[in-house]
Amino acid sequence: MNNIAQLEKDLLAAIGSAKDEAALEAVRVAALGKSGSVSALLKTLGSMTPDERKVQGPAINGLKDRVGVAIAAAKDSLAAQALDARLTSETVDVTLPVREPPTETGRVHPISQVIDELTAIFADMGFAVAEGPDIETDDYNFTKLNFPEGHPAREMHDTFYFPPKADGSRLLLRTHTSPVQVRTMLTQKPPIRVICPGRTYRSDSDQTHTPMFHQVEGLVIDKGSHLGHLKWILEEFCKAFFEVDSVKMRFRPSFFPFTEPSMEVDIQCKRDKGEIRFGEGEDWLEILGCGMVHPNVLRNCGLDPDEYQGFAWGVGIDRIAMLKYGMNDLRAFFEADVRWLSHYGFRPLDFPTLAGGLSA
Repeated sequence: MNNIAQLEKDLLAAIGSAKDEAALEAVRVAALGKSGSVSALLKTLGSMTPDERKVQGPAINGLKDRVGVAIAAAKDSLAAQALDARLTSETVDVTLPVREPPTETGRVHPISQVIDELTAIFADMGFAVAEGPDIETDDYNFTKLNFPEGHPAREMHDTFYFPPKADGSRLLLRTHTSPVQVRTMLTQKPPIRVICPGRTYRSDSDQTHTPMFHQVEGLVIDKGSHLGHLKWILEEFCKAFFEVDSVKMRFRPSFFPFTEPSMEVDIQCKRDKGEIRFGEGEDWLEILGCGMVHPNVLRNCGLDPDEYQGFAWGVGIDRIAMLKYGMNDLRAFFEADVRWLSHYGFRPLDFPTLAGGLSA
């Protein structure tokens, strides 16, 4: 009996000193496991006399029960302590503002937004989107667009040329997206209705010019295309893009090697406190150039100008983005300033639609 009492004292002390559930499990195995100290005492009951068994049996089984109860209580206590420690380490300061999810903090760049707006507008008119390489040949960028060799018009673009090849030819960074029109006419049969958005490059840099900028051009080739169609398309585009009910437009004679006749387009506006409002006022602002596709361009692209005619236009995406959203410095578009993008950017899940609003 003294041995049982001492064993119980030792086991309860070991249970009380267990620091975690792993240590407690070791005590349980040492006491109640197959080879444990309490289990060893239970095995001795078989070799005892009936009288001894009457005395030792209840004492040993009582020890087993008390040790089991102590282990269970200690296990619950250790589990509660572990939970308290975890809750303490994972405490959330509810006084801090909730962080916005990435879909709320991220922003779409205004250039990407305006390209989506342009695509939505012209897709509603039946236009497809055509794309081409940024690195072009002199033939596609100039010659097929009716720029003669040595013509001053080649110099006005301030072209970035690559080093000459062995045959003397040079690749270049396209100065406009017009080569995409050439590629489209060479690979598709009329009728053609496409817009060509993309990056273009010219050696120029100031508050309203950058060496790389974005441009969108439109092209229509058909048997019955005429200036009336062109004027209607541009008017509907301006009304949809600037989100006004009506606009007044002014077409002025101009010169482009690839169109004849050529025109520059002014749109009615009002300048007030540094802002430009379209569809009202008495001022005019030039926004794009356009014209009927030159017969030489059609011939260079394998089309008969006696059978087909078409019109084209081009507008700077960066420029109309600045006009619509009130930005006064083009260089900020390319500086990757997160503060600027947070202010002028657009939420990524707000897709522009003609029904829901382009810039809603």
